[in-house]
Amino acid sequence: MHKLVLTAEERENIDALIDGIVAADENWDPMAAMDRAAEAAPSLPLRLRAFLAQARAEESDVTVVSGLPVHPDLPPTPTGWDLAAKSGAGHREEVALLLCGTALGDPFGWESQQDGRIVHDVCPAPGMESSLTSASSAKTLSLHTEDVFHPCRADYVSLLCLRNPDAVGTTVTRVGSLDFPESLRSTLREPRFRFFPDDSHTGTSLPQNAADGEGAAAAGMTGPVLFGPEHAPYLRFDIDFMSGEDAEAAEAVLATQEILSKAAGRVALEPGDAVFIDNYQVVHGREPFAARYDGKDRWLKRLNLSRDIRRLYTHSASRSRIIPA
Repeated sequence: MHKLVLTAEERENIDALIDGIVAADENWDPMAAMDRAAEAAPSLPLRLRAFLAQARAEESDVTVVSGLPVHPDLPPTPTGWDLAAKSGAGHREEVALLLCGTALGDPFGWESQQDGRIVHDVCPAPGMESSLTSASSAKTLSLHTEDVFHPCRADYVSLLCLRNPDAVGTTVTRVGSLDFPESLRSTLREPRFRFFPDDSHTGTSLPQNAADGEGAAAAGMTGPVLFGPEHAPYLRFDIDFMSGEDAEAAEAVLATQEILSKAAGRVALEPGDAVFIDNYQVVHGREPFAARYDGKDRWLKRLNLSRDIRRLYTHSASRSRIIPA
């Protein structure tokens, strides 16, 4: 893991940048804040900019910046992302994540997720405890590639912790740490797998017949699990939203899940910690926890980053950072 702990002086510098961006908006405008953060990012402390530039150049798989400013008068944890969106809760922390994120890539969002917001709120919501979305709590979120079904999925998934009183772990497995049997590796490199949109995009659970490879073909895309450089491959995997196109491929999915699970580590974020997960080299998940809905539950901000924003523009035929549904 690639980690930097900010000094008090560096934190004050970042806080001052946040002050300037927030003061420029009388009414909180997340899209305007994104643009202003990109303009202000070159003024981040030199040591932080160099650290993030190195992480990008070396393709660091898990990068952590610790000590980002979290406002001492942080509002209660919202009971759902929609409440956070309406109130602008945690907008200073959104700016902190945007400032750091733009050093690694270009922020973007999804029309089908959280009403097209760029920065998402990750917090438990009543009634969603056992869902397969970030609003869940009681259910383990399996190791997965973020938005596994889409060619414009993020290069980096970033999470900034505002609260985590129970030290809930983000689970991670790095593809570089895995030793696949040669026969399995060969199967995983073939386009014999179908990937589907997850529940956060569709608003519904994946039908069982789709998970079994029947129907819903238009909703998914086929491709390999391992791809890219032969000796340092990239990975695409989500046991809950993929299937094998034949019996051998289906067995390969189960075998890969077992290998990934056995190699999993955890990162327990503390307030002010931001983790940048390489979505091509790492699958990530989340441990279960008991949501109390008392204003003190786990609360993160999430940002998707692309190393090449033109991929999005080409796919949608529009110069928009929001991928259409």
